[in-house]
Amino acid sequence: MTTQTSAQPTAQPFTPENTAMLLIDHQVGTMGWVGSIAFEEMKANALALAKAAKALDIPLVLTSSMEEYAQGPLLAELADIAPEEFASRIQRQGVVNAFDDQNFTDAVTATGRPNLIIAGVTNDVCTVFPTLTALAQGHPVQVVADAGGSPAKQADDIAIRRMDKAGATITSTNQLLAELAHNWTTENGGKIINIVMELLPQN
Repeated sequence: MTTQTSAQPTAQPFTPENTAMLLIDHQVGTMGWVGSIAFEEMKANALALAKAAKALDIPLVLTSSMEEYAQGPLLAELADIAPEEFASRIQRQGVVNAFDDQNFTDAVTATGRPNLIIAGVTNDVCTVFPTLTALAQGHPVQVVADAGGSPAKQADDIAIRRMDKAGATITSTNQLLAELAHNWTTENGGKIINIVMELLPQN
């Protein structure tokens, strides 16, 4: 007697049409605590993600935690890039896992998108727990590791391993933007190629 096993389903590619982007706690104070990546590199990557979301009409959800305390306000540039999303950002009061805030959960649900791109600060707290929740809810998740960071490299490595083991795809900003473009000669590719070029080393 033979048994048949079904093949694992192929993961659906992330496209601007089936994806939402969640940027969590990119606040000037919190980002100042990061030691696993240079501040300016992390900032440039986070802003590139926001620019790409706006250029490709990807729903963008912003959230912050305790802005009036040491965490500080969200990056001011986000208000220029995505003024509506900045104004409607979910301002949490001490809630560690953003998905434990009903307003955040409602905002993500309202996007209607199954695939989630997540970047947050810090990776070892503000990124890892929403990622685990999203995965448990059945969302395919890509974590953009270099658009966030942790106080120490070891803490960052541990968080990334935990998210990877749970089923998240760990990616980088350039890699993700290339995936969303799919082909640089298409309309979508043309919309974000300059964003990618801004991230390249300037000689």
